[in-house]
Amino acid sequence: MGRRCPFSAAGHAKPKVAFLCVHNSCRSQMAEALGKKLAGDVFESFSAGTEPGARINPDAVRLMKQVYGISMEQTQYNKPLSDLPAVDIVVTMGCNVQCPTMPCSHREDWGLDDPSGKADSEFLLVMKKIEEKVLDLKRRIQAGEL
Repeated sequence: MGRRCPFSAAGHAKPKVAFLCVHNSCRSQMAEALGKKLAGDVFESFSAGTEPGARINPDAVRLMKQVYGISMEQTQYNKPLSDLPAVDIVVTMGCNVQCPTMPCSHREDWGLDDPSGKADSEFLLVMKKIEEKVLDLKRRIQAGEL
């Protein structure tokens, strides 16, 4: 028996989830977008990077629009960690860097390879893994497992 999730009780605000990576240009942006689309009824999605890049990866933008109908370039931008609100859950993408400690009630790493500079097939694999992990996170929050 795990402890009850503080978010599953009626009346509690939706938890805020931060998806973090180094440049906040690819995996974390896709996770934020998919979190909003697939789990926005359960948690709020944010993303940021330890060293934010100048723009969102154009391949990520193109493929997210093609596969999910999401126009990330109109609603998202690269952000430093300091732009995040206080969050409840931190998800690192598998950055292979030491992400700074952020106060949160739950932290996990998704261990995803960065598809930047690789073929569309690599992006599509990572996007599918992010979709599965977002839906699993949604399920675990709803079930009170976090």
